[in-house]
Amino acid sequence: MKQNPSVLKRFRYSTDQIIDKPFNWSQLYRLLSYFRPYSKTLVPLSIVMVLITTAVRLAIPLIIGVYTLDKAILNPDGPNQELLFITVGVALGLYFINYVANFLRIRWMNQLGQSVIYDLRKHLFTHVQWLSHRFFDQRSAGSILVRILNDINSLQELFTSGVINLLMDIILLAGIVVLLFTLSPELTLAVLVILPLIVFLFSTSLRKKIRRSWQDVRLKQSKLNSHLNESIQGIRVTQTYTQEQENMMFFDGVNTENFESWRVATKKNAMFRPLVEMTNAVGTAVLIWYGATLIQGGTLELGEFVSFAFYLGMFWEPISRLGMVYNQLLMGMASSERIFEFLDEQPIVSEKTNSKELSDIRGEIRFDNVEFSYDDKRKALNGIDLHIKGGETVALVGHTGSGKTTIANLITRFYDPTKGRVLLDGNDLRDVSLTSLRSQISIVLQDTFVFSGTIKDNIRFGRPEASDEEVIEASKAIGAHEFIMSLSDGYETEVEERGNVLSVGQRQLLSFARAC
Repeated sequence: MKQNPSVLKRFRYSTDQIIDKPFNWSQLYRLLSYFRPYSKTLVPLSIVMVLITTAVRLAIPLIIGVYTLDKAILNPDGPNQELLFITVGVALGLYFINYVANFLRIRWMNQLGQSVIYDLRKHLFTHVQWLSHRFFDQRSAGSILVRILNDINSLQELFTSGVINLLMDIILLAGIVVLLFTLSPELTLAVLVILPLIVFLFSTSLRKKIRRSWQDVRLKQSKLNSHLNESIQGIRVTQTYTQEQENMMFFDGVNTENFESWRVATKKNAMFRPLVEMTNAVGTAVLIWYGATLIQGGTLELGEFVSFAFYLGMFWEPISRLGMVYNQLLMGMASSERIFEFLDEQPIVSEKTNSKELSDIRGEIRFDNVEFSYDDKRKALNGIDLHIKGGETVALVGHTGSGKTTIANLITRFYDPTKGRVLLDGNDLRDVSLTSLRSQISIVLQDTFVFSGTIKDNIRFGRPEASDEEVIEASKAIGAHEFIMSLSDGYETEVEERGNVLSVGQRQLLSFARAC
């Protein structure tokens, strides 16, 4: 489908941008701090299982090569059947221990990872709940959803297996190197000729390119989700103005860029493991050639060579996994940067440490030379002086953009004035508790929002403890009782998201009942 540039240019004006920060350990430490609540339970249990499985894996090649081959089968005094049976029994026992330890390790590691993901998502969602309205003015709902869902989900594999496996692989790698030098220092030094190549793999600019690629993937996903959210919510407007074709063209552009970002990221990611495999091939060639030379020279026994070959094969396994964990870490860093960007966002409207708790308010409102701007450029209010007495009914009339909604936003302290003061019963709103203020103010919005759930749940949204009688009384007071009772299940009628099964007037009546 041919894409119209005038339509696709909308794609370029997203508020989400790639966060180009260098990889730093302080950010990784901040990410790992979410393991702290489990430092006395799941973390030590997982580490103990890791140590057991690592010890077993290190012991088995030694039993097979040195004890079974050299001392039991190839014994100069003849085969030692008793030792052979012992080594077989020990090997079987170790395999059983390894099975149990692995089972528990995987179980506890997954439980640990899911618990950390749960805590992180809860922390992010709770933090977003308290951010100021300006934060939501500057970001689309889809962009916020991507960070709470997709970006945190991308950390799941890193938390459930990557971090603990990283520890296991480091311990396993260190144990293998020690055993390799114990079996044959000469052969070990010859095989480790590939170490400079491994160091090069981890120091190359490829890692930075991989990280930036996954950042781009997260950005494109955010834009895709933003458009989907906008398209679904605005489908009636789209169909009214017959813009389905244009909307599909725009989606095709966003979807294509999302596909391309994944293709590029996976391509760069796929380059890493083959390079590790290539170093494996070099090391194996050195092992066969030089190992055969040492055996022929009598400086290396056949069983020692077999054990050495086992350990060398095991050596590449953690190296390869470390490469995969490293890629997971790069992907996780790309997501964590976006998550921490939100967590570092502070509410513009915040409470003072010694904020005053308002008791029952009289309702006297005073604007004292108030100025306000949404963008620090154009003033929405300029030098407003206003006095509303308690119990007085006031209507604000004016053309669109004259500041009527802004005045309401300042009274509820969704924003603070750029200049001047807003007083309630003589108290500057910046000095009072937000909870005590907003719990005593009801708002009926022009665009009524109805949550999925029952009619009754929507009416008592602001007061969950309200009784059924109070809900019915509020509905009767504003004239909603009759239409509610005409519904199939009355107050227990389930309404869809945004109350689409109700008319605009019915949704407004629910909003009035909610405010009572």
